Amino acid sequence: MSILLGILTFVLILVSLFLVLIVLMQKTKDGGIGAALGGGATEAAFGAETNNVLSKSTIYAAIIFFVLAFVLYLGRIYESKHGGVDSGRALPAMPAAATPAPAAPVAGATAAPAVTVPATAPATDAAAATAPATTPAPAPTPEAPKK
Repeated sequence: MSILLGILTFVLILVSLFLVLIVLMQKTKDGGIGAALGGGATEAAFGAETNNVLSKSTIYAAIIFFVLAFVLYLGRIYESKHGGVDSGRALPAMPAAATPAPAAPVAGATAAPAVTVPATAPATDAAAATAPATTPAPAPTPEAPKK
């Protein structure tokens, strides 16, 4: 459906450009911009009935423009109600990132990292009594340098 709407959008752009050019080619009573952009060229191309041909082309292009705009409007409404999120336009669901493991103590470290419990609130006092307490690991004793 989105491919069809894309093609119709492209056709609508072409029709609108054609409509702009047709309107600019028409002669005005005072010889405005229409005469400067191609008043003589349109008479050479279409003959004596230039105004008649350009007027009919303008009417047909305007009708096509409004019909295409309305069809695209209805198509976008249909697409948003029936095929929006389910048709792959939404971002895919990503799994939660795993928490990294604590780093191993370095050989020359002065203190060991504290052991922690995941942050969950205990529901009752009994659950709090059975949960392990968060205590830091004992610091290693410094060794005397060997001679």
